[in-house]
Amino acid sequence: MSLESVRAFFAIRAPEIEVIVTEESSATVALAAEAHGVAPEQIAKTICVRAGEMTALVVMSGASRLDNRKFRDRFGAKPRMLGSEEVMAITSHPIGGVCPFGLATPVPVYCDVSLRRFSEVVPAAGAINAAVRIDPDRMAGLTEATWVDVSQEPANGEATF
Repeated sequence: MSLESVRAFFAIRAPEIEVIVTEESSATVALAAEAHGVAPEQIAKTICVRAGEMTALVVMSGASRLDNRKFRDRFGAKPRMLGSEEVMAITSHPIGGVCPFGLATPVPVYCDVSLRRFSEVVPAAGAINAAVRIDPDRMAGLTEATWVDVSQEPANGEATF
């Protein structure tokens, strides 16, 4: 259902964008980078958070992580990552396939500035083995996202999740 909702989203809004389905899993940043032949930084990971009464999706570079202080300064509350059942209910996408496309419920989308250094990023597409290649500004436009600066780069190449 989730992959189909993403395909339907693109069929209506951007039919020229192909949903790429791979045999191997792309459920983590490392697996996605390998499956699509890009650096981990070019993977656009999507996290579902709650801050106070607000639930939102934040899309950021795969090598970045959420900066709690920047997030709190921007939104007035500390972010709390949602569990897989809540994420599935809100987005219709499984963990590892969460993306800002074809959502089950309307939810605000925020694209982090860490994506702006790339002409093309690779976000998931509603399944643990599906993705799209898209310009970050195009992704923000299609999802009516707001650009924010809520990430931090890893120190000394440490892994991010």
